[in-house]
Amino acid sequence: MAEDNPQWGIPRIHGEILKLGFDISESTVMRYIPKKNGKTSGQRWKTFLKNHATEIVLIDFLTVPTYNFKLLYVLIFLSHERRKIIHFNVTAHPTSDWSTQQLRNALHDSEIPKFLIRDRDTKFGDLFVQSVSDFGIREIVTAFRSPWQNGYVERVIGNIRREFLDHVIIINENHLRKLLKEYFHYYNNQRTHLGLNKDSPDSREVHIIGKIEKVSVASGLHNFYFRKSA
Repeated sequence: MAEDNPQWGIPRIHGEILKLGFDISESTVMRYIPKKNGKTSGQRWKTFLKNHATEIVLIDFLTVPTYNFKLLYVLIFLSHERRKIIHFNVTAHPTSDWSTQQLRNALHDSEIPKFLIRDRDTKFGDLFVQSVSDFGIREIVTAFRSPWQNGYVERVIGNIRREFLDHVIIINENHLRKLLKEYFHYYNNQRTHLGLNKDSPDSREVHIIGKIEKVSVASGLHNFYFRKSA
């Protein structure tokens, strides 16, 4: 109980225990509460993400090698609430100017988030940092070598590799952009996600009437199943 609720003091925990039917003293609770070892009583990182899910955008770079071993860079913007990819673009030269333009493209026709979470990648640069501030967004930079702090977008990048990029050969920027556009449509509109109670980011309706059919999607690597009305 103490681990689940780091802001609760001993009296609060004791009160909850009494409500659960355990007749023990407050001093007994004190004896068994784990020592905090200097840790603060503020909300945990997962709690912060949950409490502000509707206000958070996560971003990260994905590197993709081409058939001739050149590297391309994909910048991904992920809406935390529904795990939806709201914007992406591809470049061989990820400068601060380019990253800043992607920020503007991602947010120009959508609600401005309160928080933006990213890692310490130097490709963002000072211009990007200033632009985030100009939008009125609070930028949260993860700790050094702590990818778990941006775990949701890291998981998405892992899915993109395992489910798609590991199975195709990339020729150039335009080729990668075209393939990712198709995959991301599948990812947002058709693929089910455990973290969304097995729904899609753009929620799918449940259909119980009609013949079940399928179409190949994402360059034939996946299938989308649906019911076709008579």
